[in-house]
Amino acid sequence: MWREKVAEYEQAIIEDLKGLLAINSVRDDSLMTTAAPVGPGPREALEYMYKLAERDGFKSVDVDHIAGRIEMGKGSELFGILCHVDVVPPGSGWDTDPFDPVETEDRIIARGTLDDKGPTIAAYYAVKILTDMNADFKKRIHLIVGTDEESGWMCTDRYFQTEEMPDLGIAPDADFPLIHGEKGITTFDIIQNSAKEDVTAPEVELKALNAGERYNMVPDFAEAKLLVREKMDYVLQSFNNYLNDHQLTGKTTVDNGSLLVQIEGKSVHGMDPSIGVNAGLFLVNFLNTLALDEKAKAFVAFGDRYLFDSHFGEKMGMAFEDAEMGKVTTNIGVISYTDIDGGHYGINLRYPTGFDFTSEIAGFTDKIKGDGFDIVVNTHQQPHYVDKNDPFIQKLLTAYRNQTGDMTEPYTIGGGTYARNLEKGVAFGAMFKDSVDLMHQKNEYMTKKQLFDATAIYLEAIHAVCVEE
Repeated sequence: MWREKVAEYEQAIIEDLKGLLAINSVRDDSLMTTAAPVGPGPREALEYMYKLAERDGFKSVDVDHIAGRIEMGKGSELFGILCHVDVVPPGSGWDTDPFDPVETEDRIIARGTLDDKGPTIAAYYAVKILTDMNADFKKRIHLIVGTDEESGWMCTDRYFQTEEMPDLGIAPDADFPLIHGEKGITTFDIIQNSAKEDVTAPEVELKALNAGERYNMVPDFAEAKLLVREKMDYVLQSFNNYLNDHQLTGKTTVDNGSLLVQIEGKSVHGMDPSIGVNAGLFLVNFLNTLALDEKAKAFVAFGDRYLFDSHFGEKMGMAFEDAEMGKVTTNIGVISYTDIDGGHYGINLRYPTGFDFTSEIAGFTDKIKGDGFDIVVNTHQQPHYVDKNDPFIQKLLTAYRNQTGDMTEPYTIGGGTYARNLEKGVAFGAMFKDSVDLMHQKNEYMTKKQLFDATAIYLEAIHAVCVEE
């Protein structure tokens, strides 16, 4: 029944999604204003959702242009659907323009199709269809739209300062069947604050090193600018040998003693950096083989010692595993260095229940002081957990099973979704077992089958939770 109902709306769903995908909603700090708190793109995407609401007869409420809601349903209890319309930077290597959505026979290709514009439109249409059916809602529904989920969560932080907290809700921003627990998530910087002075002129001087744009993405590109005083041929041969030994792609450019070296990697979501290829750390590992100046030598030696080829906190002495929520993971998402200011490593660490982050980071801070480094913690979210046997979760699960026949049990993840804003919030779709996970990767796409199947699941689930008694 529900899938057949969705079929009546398929073309409208696709057109509304393509309109949202065409907006480059990457956060842009350089263009922040009061009217566009995280840049004009995210604000435009938020306004797009308000326009859909106005067209379809729903009321929207804006909160300082950084978040807002679309009001649906009726009743005393409040059900939240927490979505986001910002996206991570597209990165390099796309076959198409990431913000010019391409529709093929079976899929839609663009940045944000999976994370999180496709699921947002699917959830929106689920409630719209119920409304069009004149469903007798027993709960109010707030479809809450954020614009800074991929960075600092300024959106939901601001929203919940003044707005009503839902009694229960979902975040359509992960996987089916259902995710009832999420690791703790923290970002911190390891900052170089001192280094020895050079006694003699080094063979190679590191002028600059850059890799990565976001803490929660594995860097897929890194470059370093070197001043090579001696043995240029040796450095070039060493770099080429390194690329071959590690099966990497890269290139060099020589200009009057200045050498630019570049390495390509593979970007994936920072919740499991082990399946990506961190171009920045490979470049650090290579640079640690050269006779660098003292400041650069200290910086790359640190990265090699504590961070390279260590996805689970082993080298930092933070390895820990919980039977249900898994291992600590460490993604080194941002690496930067200049010969004037020194360098820093930007880290996204995710941890299960039972791991004492405050104690562990204090111990590591003390350990590295003697190396000339300090730590600044930027953000910290505690682990989130809801009992999978809760009746609310069972209603969602039943809807999923009715639509798919899949009896997979709910589980926990290393990712962080808006669900952790709610005491009784869970991540619910829209990735399926057979979906190709291209979140935060090039050529991101969502199949039409996935889009429509997710809409049908949300339709049945929201009916069960907000219409049936």
